[in-house]
Formats: sequence, structure tokens, C-alpha cells
Amino acid sequence: MDIKPYELPALGMLPENELVFHPLRSEDRSAHPLLGLDKFGPLSRAMVNSVLDPIRICAIFPFGYKSHLISLFRELEGTHKPIERPQYLPIFRGFSNIFGIRLVLASDTAHVELPNYLDEKITSSDNPHVLLAETLGQSINQVNARRLDFDILVILLAEKWEKCFIGLEGDEFDLHDHLKAITAVQNIPMQILREDRVFQYKCRCSVMWRLSLALYCKAGGIPWKLTDSSPETAYIGISYAIRRYARPRFITCCSQVFDADGTGLEFILYESDNIQIDGDNPFLNRSDMRRLMARSLGIYQSRHGGRTPKRVIIHKSTEFKKEEIEGCFDAWKTPAGLDLIQIQVSTPWRGIYYSAPKFGIGKKGSLQRYPCPRGTFLQLGTREMLLWTQGNVKSILREGNFYKEGKGIPSPLLIKRFGGHSSWDNICMEILGLTKMNWNNDSLYDRLPVTLGYAKILARVVKRMPKLTRKPYNFKFFM
Repeated sequence: MDIKPYELPALGMLPENELVFHPLRSEDRSAHPLLGLDKFGPLSRAMVNSVLDPIRICAIFPFGYKSHLISLFRELEGTHKPIERPQYLPIFRGFSNIFGIRLVLASDTAHVELPNYLDEKITSSDNPHVLLAETLGQSINQVNARRLDFDILVILLAEKWEKCFIGLEGDEFDLHDHLKAITAVQNIPMQILREDRVFQYKCRCSVMWRLSLALYCKAGGIPWKLTDSSPETAYIGISYAIRRYARPRFITCCSQVFDADGTGLEFILYESDNIQIDGDNPFLNRSDMRRLMARSLGIYQSRHGGRTPKRVIIHKSTEFKKEEIEGCFDAWKTPAGLDLIQIQVSTPWRGIYYSAPKFGIGKKGSLQRYPCPRGTFLQLGTREMLLWTQGNVKSILREGNFYKEGKGIPSPLLIKRFGGHSSWDNICMEILGLTKMNWNNDSLYDRLPVTLGYAKILARVVKRMPKLTRKPYNFKFFM
């Protein structure tokens, strides 16, 4: 058989991962997260120590906006039909009907209505973003004194304050991340509502699905988990937070630990004077990586009665340096069951989808209107694989095609293995499944698995936290 160096091996296609919505009934499953919720309800509704009923909402809001909030929470109990993404979005039937639990506003004494003179002060201020941030920070401290009276804090930002949401030129300030850093330190689950995105967005069905999912998860609920995942597998995502404009340069390593279900959602912060930088990419030395992995595995053991996972999969967006590889294997003790995987977003590869020719061998197929299916993979070598986590998802729809991004040609992720022996099918299937574990939106999937997708959020918020502790953080404070 002649081997032609310019020919690639045949591609493969993975099926869409299914999700389960009951801790015991495995038949309560669906590949479509919202249809599964609508049909079966959330996973944690049948679990002991589930979310308490009702979920009490405390609010900080602009002067005169209380009626807006009352109207919004009334709307969350209504029925809404989709006017966008009709192939994907199901009808929203009301929060309590879907989640089996109520949303209520906390008592009036728990809320903070901002003063009516705030707008004038913002207009006349040379640093309006600082003024608004300080005012909201003081309000957060005020509601924290009534912490037992509510479960989730909602902060409503008026559209007229939009110029305060980011800093002046050269200032990396971001109001969203600033507020998350404040509430995370105080262990307050918080949801930011922007007036233009919540009240003015035309598709009320989409708004209700997104907001209800976010509120349910921030109250401690678990909407779904992956089916057919090994209960003795741990997923770890490593990322770095860099404050580029500060002196000295501030670098923190974040390690996120997930169960096989994708439901661990805890992370630790690790600071070291030995974090090195290769170009723009930080990396740890051998001893620091060993300590970081030991602490990460400790989180898993604390959640599983002291048991050690049989498999550990570590994801990074940058390459694993030699010392990092050695540190990982030092912490794990044995090479069996450990996979070190780089997931690279930037790649020049693209793929377009042709149908098979209808007549005769050697005839060309026809170019399709939709991109290649999500789950398509193509092996480039013994240690490299392309995986399309974006693409057509016709297989789970009631009818027609659906490409979430709407336009453009999706680029694959470039998957590189730096250690381990798991099959490529398993590695790709796990990555594909973890792209469906972001509970903070109403989409079928994200481009990145949660091990790395959340890393971007953590890196933004962590570098603004005034104080870092060694304790594990629950991700619900950063969603």
C-alpha cells in the first residue's frame, strides 16, 4: 500500500453527549439541556440537602427602579415562546414549573435603593467608574449585614451608567469583575443585571432561560450532569491570572477541580515567587507543580471520603513544560491513569462539509449550507488531534439544522497530549462533554470545556481580589 504524505487519515465523528437529570433514574436523560430540564426537572431536585424553597433574592438597584425588579420576577413565572433560535429554544413555562422551587424577593429591609443624587454625582465626576464602584461596594457591605435574610444578591445596573462599566483609557478596571471580587471574598452569590440586556432584549424566552439557570445554580442547584462518566475520574484545569500593568507583576496560578460529573466546580489559588514566563506564557517549576497538584487532588479526596481518583485528566491552554510534566507525575506517583492535555484555541485549520457523491466513484460531492457536524475529529499525528466543538447539531433537533454561532466557518481545537495513554476517542469525548457543563447560559455548548472556559472568568476576577486565601473557592461565587 502506497502512503502519500499529503493525505490525512480518515476523520471520525463523535455522538452528542447525553445529560442526566435525576441522580438515580438513568433514563431521565437528554442530549438537549433545556428540553431535558423542561421534561425531567433539575438533577438536584431529587437530592438530599437540595436548594431550599424559596430562593430569596436581595437587590441593590437605582433610585426608582424597584418596580422594574418586581416586574422581572413576575415575568420569571410566566410562559414565553422563543422568537430567536426556534430550532433550539423550547418554550419557557415559568421558573417554579421547571425547577420545582420558587423565587421571591427578600423582605424590604434587605434591599438597598441607591440615592437619587447618584446620577448627578456620576455626571460631574472626573472618575465616574470609581464613584459608582465605591457606592456599590458600600451597598454590598450594607446588605451583607443582613446575610441571613437572603440567598442571592442581585445588582441592577442602569443603562445610563454604561460609561462607568469600564475604566478610563489605560485603566484595566472592569465593574463586573470588580463587584464579583468583592462578593466572592464575602461568600455572597451575586447576579449582575444590566438594564439593556435584561429588560430591553426582545426574546424574553431567552432572557428567562438564562436568568433562571444562573439563579438556580447560584443558589446551589445542579441542573444536570454527564451520563456514562466514570465516578472515579477527576478533571483539573490549570490557568494563570496576570496583572500586566501592576508593579510588581502579579501572577497567580488557578487550579480548578471537577468531578467526573463535571459538578465539583471548586478551585484553589496558588502563588509562588518561582512562577516563570516564557514569552507571554507563565509556567511552574517541578516542585511548585507537585504542590499544586497535591492540593488539587486533596479537594477531590475531601469530596469523596478520602478516595483517590483512578484517572486524572489535566487541561491547560498552553504547553506543558518538562518541569511541569515531572511535577504532575511526582504528585500522581504512577504514570497509569494520568493524562496531560493541552487544548489550543488558535489554529489555522478549517473544515468545510461536503455531502457524499450520489453517482459513481471519483465524483465530487456537493458543498453543504451548514458546517461540519460538532464532534468531528481528525488525527494529525501520534500526539495531536483536531476536534470540532462547534458545528451543526442536527442530530439532537426535532427538525432541521442548527449552528449556534450562526455564521462563519468554525475552527477546531488543537488537542496535544504531553503525557498519558488514554484513547483519543475517550479524550475527545470527555472534552466534548465538558463543553456542555457551563450552567451559566442557555446554550447547547461552549467552544471550550469548563475546565478551561471558566479559567478566563477566574483569571479576570482573581487578579482584582484584595486578599487571597488557601481555602478552596466554590465557583458559584464567580459565575
